[in-house]
Amino acid sequence: MFEGYSWAELGSIFAMQGFAGLSLFSVLVLMALGLAIIFGQMGVINMAHGEFMILGAYVTYLCSNFFAENLPALFSGYFLIAMLLAFLASASLGALVEWGLIRHLYKRPLDTLLATWGLSLILQQVYRSVFGAREVGVTLPDWLMGSFAVTDMIEIPINGVFVMFLTLGITAGVWLWNFRSSWGTQMRAVVQNRVMAGAVGIDTERIDRLTFAIGCGIAGIAGSAFTMIGSTGPTSGQLYIVDTFLVVVFGGAQSLLGTIFSAFAISQSQSTMEFFLSGSMAKVLTLLTVVTILMIRPQGLMSLRVRA
Repeated sequence: MFEGYSWAELGSIFAMQGFAGLSLFSVLVLMALGLAIIFGQMGVINMAHGEFMILGAYVTYLCSNFFAENLPALFSGYFLIAMLLAFLASASLGALVEWGLIRHLYKRPLDTLLATWGLSLILQQVYRSVFGAREVGVTLPDWLMGSFAVTDMIEIPINGVFVMFLTLGITAGVWLWNFRSSWGTQMRAVVQNRVMAGAVGIDTERIDRLTFAIGCGIAGIAGSAFTMIGSTGPTSGQLYIVDTFLVVVFGGAQSLLGTIFSAFAISQSQSTMEFFLSGSMAKVLTLLTVVTILMIRPQGLMSLRVRA
C-alpha cells in the first residue's frame, strides 16, 4: 500500500489527509452531538437526523442565492446568518416532529426507528419536489476561500479551519448547556427518573420537546458546515447517518467526550485509508475495526458511571 512513496511524501500525505479528515470530523461531531442528545438522553432512534442536516444545507443554499441576488454588498457575511437560520429551521421542524410524532412513541425504540425512517423518506421526497433531484452547491464568501501554506506540500483550507473552530464552540456550548445550566440539570433529571422529575415540578414534556429541537438544530448547523465539503441533494443526509450512529455508539451513547474521540478516530482513519484504498474498502475496514472493538467493549469507548 505504501510502495513507491518516500518517507517525506508519506509524511505530507498523512498530514494532508489528516487535515482533510478534520473537515469530515467536524461534520460528524456536529451531527453526532445532536444525535447523542436525542438518542443518548431520550432513547429515540432518529433515522431522519440526516434530513434535518440537509434542511440546514438547503437553508444555507437559499441564503447564498438570496444575498447574491438581492444583497450583494452583504454577501461576505451571509454564511453566519445562514447558520443561525439553519439552526432555527431544523430546530423548529424538530419541535413540530416531536409534538406530532415522537411524543407518542417514547419507550418504544423500534417504533421510533420505523416512524423516523418513514419521515426521512417523506422529507427526501419533499426536498426533491421543492429543490429538484439534482445536487446544488453553495457559493462561499471570499474570506472562506483559499488555504494556509504550511510547507511547499501541505496546505490547510481556510474553510476547514473555520468549521473546526465552529465545532469547538458548539461542543463547548453543548457541554455548558448540559452540565452547567438549570435546563441541563432538568434534562438529566428527566432521563434518570421521569416520574420523580415530574413530581418535583419539572415540565417533562417541555424538556423533551426542547431537547429534541436542539438536537435537530445542531444537525442543521452541521448541514451548513456540510456545504463546504460537498454538494447538497435530497438523499445526501443518508450518506452520513450510518457514520453518525456509528460515532455515537462507538463513543458511548451518553458520553460527550466519547463522541468527540470516536468522531476523530473514524474520520481520520477513513480519510487516510481512502487515499491509499478505494472509498468502499476504507469504509469496510473502518466498520470491521469498530465492530471488533465493540465486541470487546460493548459500552463504547467511554460510558457514564452511575450509582446502582
